[in-house]
Formats: sequence, structure tokens, C-alpha cells
Amino acid sequence: MEPIMKAEHVSKTFGTGEAETRVLTDVSLEIQKGEFASLMGESGSGKSTLLYLVGGLDTQYEGNIYIAGQKMTGMKEAEMSALRLSKIGFVFQFYNLIQNLSVEDNILLPIKMAGKTVPGYKEKLEEILEITGLTPKRKSKPSQLSGGQQQRVSIARAVLSEPEILLADEPTGNLDSKSTAEIMELFKRINDEKKITILQVTHSPDTAEYGNRIIRLDSGKLVG
Repeated sequence: MEPIMKAEHVSKTFGTGEAETRVLTDVSLEIQKGEFASLMGESGSGKSTLLYLVGGLDTQYEGNIYIAGQKMTGMKEAEMSALRLSKIGFVFQFYNLIQNLSVEDNILLPIKMAGKTVPGYKEKLEEILEITGLTPKRKSKPSQLSGGQQQRVSIARAVLSEPEILLADEPTGNLDSKSTAEIMELFKRINDEKKITILQVTHSPDTAEYGNRIIRLDSGKLVG
């Protein structure tokens, strides 16, 4: 079976000359369709950098990266944007919501930006509002929500178009323990019910355990 994500001998360096810092060294990794993988490592281990490369948010690196069988390395920006819109969902530590938009309008924003018709996503919107528990809050603004609820909105936004893979960078980093557990259970439900592959970056062993596979980075190198 073709992996949903494949990194081949990926290395990444910041700076030049004496200021050069190698963040990733010869990383080769495969994520299979349907996996929920946790990428762990200490601060500065390169885990977020790797996630950004996999998501096409940083295109300067050595090696090759593939998403859903498509080679991202060397891809033109227009092609990369289309790939991100159709195949990849992102969830970050910070929710990145538009404050003057309602919950449902925040969720629908990428659909509108992609030039797709909102009525075509009505059924999927209702479904993702139910899954995330946001149906009663659909007309609320982000300022009226708790941190956990705001992260639910960002997750709903990321998975509305049913991407091949969801990339999550410390998604519970700003949340208390109760909200963290709720968000991680939501990820598990999305992985189980929607069959969306998840790769999350975390430094928390408890959070990592929600995945079905733990990958460890140490000083830019895979160690397990």
C-alpha cells in the first residue's frame, strides 16, 4: 500500500556559514493511510520543522517528500496550494480564527477561499458541527468561546473538506488538562469515524499515547 506521507532522506538547515544550524538530519519516514501517529521530541528537536515541511509550509530542504503519492519537492506554488487545499488539514497551537466571523463562517472560510460553493458543504457542515459538539455555538463569535471550543472550531475547519492527512502542531499546548483530554478524544473520533490520517507533534507523553504509533526525534534525527 502506498503510504499517505513519505519523507526520504530529509535534511533541513537554517542560516549560512558560521550561523548555520542543522535542524533535521537524513530523516526518512512513512505514515500509512488511517494512522494516528504522534511525533515526539524535546523543544528544538526539529519536530515542528518536519511537520511544516510535510505540510508544504516550508519548501527549502534536502531530500524528497510525498503526500498521497504526489511528490511535493520542487512543486510549483500554485500546485502546492492546490495540494494543501485538497489533501492536507492543519491544526496549530494557536487557533487562528477570524474574530468577527461566526463559528460556522470560520469553518466554511477555506471552502469560500477555494471558490467552492457553500451549499455543497451543508451536509458536511452539519456533520462536523455535531462531531465537534459545536452545533449550539454555530452562530457564536470566537470571543464567546472557551479555548477548548475555539480549538474545536479550528479542527472542524481543518477536516470539513475531508483531507487525506491532518497535521497538528502542539494542538493542546494552550489548553488545561480537561480540555486537552476532550480535544484528544475528538482527534481519535475523527481518525476512527472519518478515517482521516493524523500526524500530531507533541512533547507530552500523555497526549502522544492517544495515537497508535509514537515516532521520536532527538536533535533532528529519528530515534524510534
